Amino acid sequence: MSWTQQDPGFSPPEIDTTRPSVARVYDAVLGGKDNYPVDRELTEQLMAAFPDGGRGAVINRAMLGRAVRHMSGAGIDQFLDLGSGLPTVQNTHEIAQSANPRAKVVYVDNDPIVLAHGNALLADNRSTAVVAGDLREPERIFAHSGVSDALDLRRPVGLIMNAVIQHVLDEEDPVGIIGRYKEMMAPGSYLLLTHFCSSTPEARRLESVLLQALGRGQLRSMAQIAGFFEGLEITEPGVVYLPYWRPDEPVAAPLDISGLLYGGGLGRKPGGEE
Repeated sequence: MSWTQQDPGFSPPEIDTTRPSVARVYDAVLGGKDNYPVDRELTEQLMAAFPDGGRGAVINRAMLGRAVRHMSGAGIDQFLDLGSGLPTVQNTHEIAQSANPRAKVVYVDNDPIVLAHGNALLADNRSTAVVAGDLREPERIFAHSGVSDALDLRRPVGLIMNAVIQHVLDEEDPVGIIGRYKEMMAPGSYLLLTHFCSSTPEARRLESVLLQALGRGQLRSMAQIAGFFEGLEITEPGVVYLPYWRPDEPVAAPLDISGLLYGGGLGRKPGGEE
């Protein structure tokens, strides 16, 4: 596997340090260092609108770990992580390969800084790759040589959409995009999806800041989030607020604004071996 491969039909933008990027802002929220003043300025605005100290992002990241471990335990040994963002604590390949050293992981992102950091991060990992691509183009992603050479798409795959579909606007048809991925996945594949939820006034203020600054960041109801899993067998406990999804320790109730920020779940495409 090569580390960073680019679809000839896709050209990621140059790194623009004058405009915030989703990946760099998320990195700043998590306390990372791979961001610029413009990203930190937006992060401050987000924290003012949604004063949780970044705990929602941490909760979302923890969900990724629990879900990848669950998929690994169910026999999934190859993962396609869409809109993966910048490397942070416990990346998908680290989680999957700690459970199964032979697991293969391909990250897809359209942010040039993600591609650069992925190239450095994966220099010594022969089972993980980063490719440049746009998750809104499922057919192109699945046909990308960096994906199809690394993963056997005739077999079940763990498809990861961790806090990315919220950045696909309604007019870009997120339901249709996810539907095409579900059609192309082999039977027995899993879809992990988490998404900003519109349950609280603070979350709705967060949406306003995101849309104004980035033009993206659309909150949806829990019913809308559950709708993305149509046609899949939903893993218990269903599509829920993330702290309730197979927690490693008891969850204090009621949930605060951090716990209510994301909804999500894990669904399996029918067929294949259980």
